[in-house]
Amino acid sequence: MSNFHTIKGTHDLLPDECIIWRQVENSIHSIMQQSGYGEIRTPIFENTKLFERGIGTETDIVTKEMYSWIDQGGNQLTLKPELTAPVVRSYLQHKMGNNYPIHRLYYFDTLFRRERPQKGRQRQFYQFGAEAIGSANPEQDAEIIAQAYNIYQEFDIKNLNVRLNSIGSADIRPKYLDKLRSTIQSIKHELCKTCQERLKKNALRLFDCKNSNCQDLIDKHAPLIFDSISEDDHVHFDTITLILDEMGIPYIHDQKLVRGLDYYTHTTFEITSSVLGAQDALCGGGRYNGLIEQLGGKPTPAVGFAAGVERLILAIENQEKIPKNIDVYLIHMGDKVTPTAVKIANDVRKYCGKIVILETLRRSLKAQMREAGRSSAKITLILGEEELIEKIIIIKDMKTGHQEKVPLSELIQYINS
Repeated sequence: MSNFHTIKGTHDLLPDECIIWRQVENSIHSIMQQSGYGEIRTPIFENTKLFERGIGTETDIVTKEMYSWIDQGGNQLTLKPELTAPVVRSYLQHKMGNNYPIHRLYYFDTLFRRERPQKGRQRQFYQFGAEAIGSANPEQDAEIIAQAYNIYQEFDIKNLNVRLNSIGSADIRPKYLDKLRSTIQSIKHELCKTCQERLKKNALRLFDCKNSNCQDLIDKHAPLIFDSISEDDHVHFDTITLILDEMGIPYIHDQKLVRGLDYYTHTTFEITSSVLGAQDALCGGGRYNGLIEQLGGKPTPAVGFAAGVERLILAIENQEKIPKNIDVYLIHMGDKVTPTAVKIANDVRKYCGKIVILETLRRSLKAQMREAGRSSAKITLILGEEELIEKIIIIKDMKTGHQEKVPLSELIQYINS
């Protein structure tokens, strides 16, 4: 046995797993492109300051979770822990805003965070998501929410729950945070150590704490940011809800939903499903109107979401809806049969577009039939020396068990019919 193993927080994707991963990825590409979103791919590592400035120096990602190093040229580099900042960096670097007033971008990419590994959450993980850059209007927010929701519906994920809130414009934040800190100050000694630190550095994150005692105290004492947003912010939020109602997308207004990154403004949302159990988050996102300016560009509105691929696949697995996609299993017996069997497998792949498994271990008919059943193939082709002499092949429907003989010369036409 090898002495080498995957590093903690990483995992291999084996062939059976890659089947569902490929189906998930293909569906995401299709749904995104149907709405006019174009794929973007950014490098696996970026300048560390991009994340410090974009995400916020007091966030858990920057302070605890990033994989960073200094290379031989003295550059501070970081493996991507999230994708919004790199997408914005690319948008600015390539002056994309000069070409069109709005850009709809999406991604499917690998990220890295040094957090505690658990089911559905790894240190090397995969995300898909979308960013719409250029529109400040609420219909763009609704489109982004619908994009995420439709992907989960595509996979028939049950018990979907859209949580929605507004944290208003950046202008209201300082006054609200002063109010929040002054209110919580008298009970801060009852909070967990993490929340006591957050109260000083990133007070909005108090609402993200999973400690039940902290949540009880927050519920009882903390003012809600939604009560401080402006009239314009209310109109923006109400329009989003009207659009979601029109589209038939159910949602809950969760006034405690603030999201954890510094760049969020206005709309915040999360999609969850109880099929995942207690850790029920599938994706999250919101509006970030100040980020592009913060990274050196002109003031530009934007909204987006990011979702964990592992979380989606875990939800699919929990519902036992992993589709099998082997079309044909080809059994053959006898040395004289092998060349013809290999040609048949190749022809069915080439002219029928089918996924074909060719038996190559030369096992007994009984062993091969057992393997065909395990493969979940739709049909099994059986070719022996007698069939070869008669120039026929046996086709077995694996669902009904029905068998029939078909001339070899008509096999392609039969499968395509």
